[in-house]
Amino acid sequence: MNDVTTKQLLEAYYQGLSGNGGWETVLSDDFKFIGGNMLQATPVTGKPAYIEVLNRFSRVFENVRVKEMIIEGDNAAVIANYDLVFSNGTAVNGNVAEFWKVKKGKLDSLTIFFDTHTFFVNAPK
Repeated sequence: MNDVTTKQLLEAYYQGLSGNGGWETVLSDDFKFIGGNMLQATPVTGKPAYIEVLNRFSRVFENVRVKEMIIEGDNAAVIANYDLVFSNGTAVNGNVAEFWKVKKGKLDSLTIFFDTHTFFVNAPK
């Protein structure tokens, strides 16, 4: 059994996302992601699909900081603070509520909640 803790997985993910790279190595192959569209309850499934989501997000993403992390076994809740700069020049700083599940030593799913109105008003069409 892998002794990597939920906290270690999340730290590796957020450090990688902040520019150190390698964030995708802590994801399960069948990673599940729900976020950005409250009308879409079906997750984006698979590591490659989530990498594509993050590749699109990286067009506006500048930085991330973990403000709070609560871990209970293989479940975690994170309040992450993101700096975003949109192609129209609008800079936004906002919090995202992120809910994680770990399975077999990998991050297995993520559901996020954020201010979608501000994001989509400024995001490229």
